[in-house]
Amino acid sequence: MGQRLREVNQPPTKWEVYEGILRVPYYVVYDRYENNLRAFRLTGTSYEAISLTENRFWLDKLELGLGLWQGTYQQTTGLWLRWYNTAGWVLTLTEQAQQERQRAHRLAEYLRSQGIDSDGLN
Repeated sequence: MGQRLREVNQPPTKWEVYEGILRVPYYVVYDRYENNLRAFRLTGTSYEAISLTENRFWLDKLELGLGLWQGTYQQTTGLWLRWYNTAGWVLTLTEQAQQERQRAHRLAEYLRSQGIDSDGLN
């Protein structure tokens, strides 16, 4: 978080690089041990804390946000940092594939109900 003192001959902290050198407009930190999401906005020459509601941070210009999501990812259940948009959580590749399989299955069922053999459509 850039709040520790460093030796003169040591490289700058990540915080110092983002804030003072690169001037990155937002700095977001998630502590997975404390399940704590914090966001900062570059104002002038330094970062200022942003008050978050429901552990979510929205980036207007990108129409994208970061939030804490409770669920299972790669066989591990817990609280995860996850992207979201106006439609909801952005799907992982696994979730996208699963959604496509479900959609294909529903279409095949519908075609069968209409008397169409979906296997012969290739």
